Amino acid sequence: MPPLEPPDLPAHRLSLARIAEAAACIDPVFLGSPQFVCEPLSDLLGCRLTVKVEVVNPIRSFKGRGADYYVKQAFARGEGGPLVCASAGNFGQAMAYACRDRGRALIVYAAEGANVLKLARIRALGAEVRLAGQDFDAAKAEARAFSASSGVRFVEDGQEAAFSEGAGTIAIELLARHDAFDVVAIPLGNGALLTGMARFIKAAAPRTGVVGVSSRGAPAMAESWRLGRGAEVVVHPSIDTVADGIGVRTPIAAAVDDMHGLVDDVLLVDDAHILEAMRLLHRHVGVLIEPAGAAGLAGILAEPERFRTLHVATVLCGGNVTPEQVQGWRIT
Repeated sequence: MPPLEPPDLPAHRLSLARIAEAAACIDPVFLGSPQFVCEPLSDLLGCRLTVKVEVVNPIRSFKGRGADYYVKQAFARGEGGPLVCASAGNFGQAMAYACRDRGRALIVYAAEGANVLKLARIRALGAEVRLAGQDFDAAKAEARAFSASSGVRFVEDGQEAAFSEGAGTIAIELLARHDAFDVVAIPLGNGALLTGMARFIKAAAPRTGVVGVSSRGAPAMAESWRLGRGAEVVVHPSIDTVADGIGVRTPIAAAVDDMHGLVDDVLLVDDAHILEAMRLLHRHVGVLIEPAGAAGLAGILAEPERFRTLHVATVLCGGNVTPEQVQGWRIT
């Protein structure tokens, strides 16, 4: 590992020391995810592609790392009582899993059209699910309103540093083999995965490029970041993408600010590239990845010349897909 706070690295809200702490205390069930060079995809794309597979765990996504770290931090501070959050599905599962282990009640607000597989798992893990609104941000507004009226603590992915710092442990593992990556392509939703990983990567391997990948149908995070530090976030009235897990229309200002100085670029990709990435991952890696989880590969597919001949890494960060989606999107 690099020095925890290199002297030439600007101060940042996300702490390298806490990322290291998270790596030492997160439930091992979420750690040590598989990573390897996928030779068939490397040959197809004309680059050397390392994939890190974050779906072989009890909730099939990377979100368990940050949720476990957050709940453990709260327990250490002596906090108790119920929590409320909003989720497109994977964050809710992660919080439900972590809260169940600590005996904390959890209420999860989700959009009325949220992935039924994810909702079923949230309920199975002991949390209450409340459906509200047409999309994730509408559900979040309802969760926030409930918190204000009830006094139940509202927990927001992307706002609380612990979720990003937990995600940063993925970067520790990614770089542990001393591979010299030219660039890492990371899905960008609310920013926790991208900023957590970028925080560590830019300290440990500053020459490695960090590229976020969002859906063209949900560009608010990319547009907000491009306006520069401290600017008002860009809010869209709606989103239009199959990738609900990265479908943000109202960015969190702190999460956008976290990107500055760490992220080199953000790519926007069409749903067609996302679905093709899912098909290729099923065919060549042998895993079923949801649209948001395949966004990194979709970015490479969308701009192949940008990545050609380079050593590229990406994170396959979620794998909750319903049978109906598999059939409708013709993934297998």
